[in-house]
Amino acid sequence: MRFFKTTLFFILIQQTLFAEKVEITSTTMQAENVKKEVHFIDDVHIKQGDDWLHADKVIVYFDENNDTKMYEAIGLVTFEFKDDKSAYTGSADNVKYYPVKSLYILTGHAIIDDLVNKSHITGDEITLDMLSGNATVKGNKKKPVKFIIEMKEKK
Repeated sequence: MRFFKTTLFFILIQQTLFAEKVEITSTTMQAENVKKEVHFIDDVHIKQGDDWLHADKVIVYFDENNDTKMYEAIGLVTFEFKDDKSAYTGSADNVKYYPVKSLYILTGHAIIDDLVNKSHITGDEITLDMLSGNATVKGNKKKPVKFIIEMKEKK
């Protein structure tokens, strides 16, 4: 219980410092003190500013200083991520988010739609760096990487 109270304290401190609160709702929540994890189970919704993510389960991992190290969304994950110059929607079986690096790793039936550049990417694994806007996509022989881009008509 002490870890849970400390964790909530640090989450609130981080939210205050970055002025962008993270709201997580779910049917069940379970804190694991020894592992420094908080599990949100069933119908999980995460909202931060205009960004949102829905999943069957989300695990929030903390480091030794109780700072958020990573979020892992599992099972039927859908999302929308935006910043000043980009906007993405998509889905995957698993999404890992590293907040310090602003890095997303999507695995299993990974799909991203770039709303600004009007492109569609699918693959086994997609790594999206929100700071640089770079994406790396991996496929396989049976299901290669697929990239679709909308071209403007010439007049």
